[in-house]
Amino acid sequence: MTDARRLPAEWEIQDGAMLTWPHGQGDWAPYLGRVEPVFVAIAREVAKRERLLVVCNDEAHQAHIESLLKTEGVDMDRVHLALSPSNDTWARDHGPITVLQGNVPRLCNFTFDGWGGKCPAELDNSITSALKGQGVFGVIPMESIDMVLEGGGVETDGEGTLMTTSRCLLSETRNPGITKQRMESKLGQWLGVRRFLWLEHGGLAGDDTDGHIDTLARFCDSHTIAYQACGEADDINYPELRRMEEELKALRDGNDEPYRLVALPSPAPIRNTEGDQLPASYANFLIINDAVLVPLYNDPADTVALERLASCFPDREVVGIDCSPLVLQYGSLHCVTMQLFQGMLA
Repeated sequence: MTDARRLPAEWEIQDGAMLTWPHGQGDWAPYLGRVEPVFVAIAREVAKRERLLVVCNDEAHQAHIESLLKTEGVDMDRVHLALSPSNDTWARDHGPITVLQGNVPRLCNFTFDGWGGKCPAELDNSITSALKGQGVFGVIPMESIDMVLEGGGVETDGEGTLMTTSRCLLSETRNPGITKQRMESKLGQWLGVRRFLWLEHGGLAGDDTDGHIDTLARFCDSHTIAYQACGEADDINYPELRRMEEELKALRDGNDEPYRLVALPSPAPIRNTEGDQLPASYANFLIINDAVLVPLYNDPADTVALERLASCFPDREVVGIDCSPLVLQYGSLHCVTMQLFQGMLA
């Protein structure tokens, strides 16, 4: 057995996926009637194929979610409802990051600080520890790491390569004074990363994460990257996404070959009531066992995005879910989920 660590790719076998359910004590309060159906749709698709871990804010919230999922026909035999108070719903960023060491999973519980102190995060930062204490993850070892890192900020091919953005990972509000060399050393130590692909460009209007990679560019396999493109020169996102596209063309895979790049369309701009453009991205898809869940935005580009992602995942069912309500709080499908790899759930 080797002691080398490996950060698995999202397409590897999973026990399940995690959702932290929205509640009326947080920012979702005005939108609960719109956002809960999105969570139900995600829950239904996950539970068809693997287990589902749902984090509930309190016992009343737990009872509400259980009743709702039963009413909506979700397979409750595959659902585990756990209690842990939460500030918000972004499980991608406060959930556990899993590494494999000798093919045995380990939980890396990095610090979550609300994207560099932008939002309250004390409760969210405690969720992984609470779940571990409740036995959700069984006897899997957990390491609590005094470094800020969000799951949405890192993307891997499962073979030692990590793709990320400098603007997010080197943010002064997250890890003050961190250098690229120091960050690479730490992620090599904790996650087994051997090769880094740093993007200096890319970003979506309305994104409050400082450029999470999971809204911009995603591995579909170790040689293919699907990325959020923008074809309209008058779109506010056009300059940065074009620069990112040029960076992606220059990247090389582990065999020193150019990546196969698959451009995903942009939906027409979605705006909130104040007129601000929101960060709707088709790159924010979730890979689960036998399927890919793709965010849709009630836009003609939805069909194109589904077709292009189907070409990237010929052996998986590609399922669209309307995620228009999620972008009201500046995220989408991948942002509210965290995959739990084989061996993670008790």
